[in-house]
Amino acid sequence: MFVRMDGMVLLIRKLMGMGAGLINAPGGRVDPGETPEQGAVRESQEELHVTPINVREAGVLAFQFADGYSLRCHVYTASSYEGVPTETKEAIPLWIDEREMPYGQMWADDRLWFPLLQQGRKFSGRFLFDEGIMLGCELDAEPPAAAAAD
Repeated sequence: MFVRMDGMVLLIRKLMGMGAGLINAPGGRVDPGETPEQGAVRESQEELHVTPINVREAGVLAFQFADGYSLRCHVYTASSYEGVPTETKEAIPLWIDEREMPYGQMWADDRLWFPLLQQGRKFSGRFLFDEGIMLGCELDAEPPAAAAAD
C-alpha cells in the first residue's frame, strides 16, 4: 500500500520477515475471507497504525523464487490516511520524496514498476529472484494515453 501525498510516499523499513532491512511499502498476506485490498489496508494498520483512504489498485506482480516459493502481490495506492504513522515491531515509517526513491535499499524490481505507478499507469509484472537477486522480469503497462483518460 503506497500512501502518496504532496510528492511524498509513506514507506517502511522492514524489521522482520522476508525483505527485513529493506525499504518497501507496507503489505503482507491476505487473510482468509479478505479481498487483496482489505488485506493491504489491514497490513497498513498493523505495520504503521494508519488506515489508507481513497484506495486504488495500481498493479499486480507475480514473484517466483529459485527455491520454489512464489507469491502474487496486488499493489495499491491511497491519496490520504487516518492515524499517525508509528513504528511497530514490524516496521519503521519513512516519508520519502518520490523524486528521490532509495532504490538501492529496495527490492530490485521496484525501480522498474514504481515509475509506472507514479504516472498512474496500471501494470502487471512477473519476476524471478534467487537469494534477493533478480534473475529475470517481464513487465506490461497500459499506454500513457489510457492512463490519462482515467
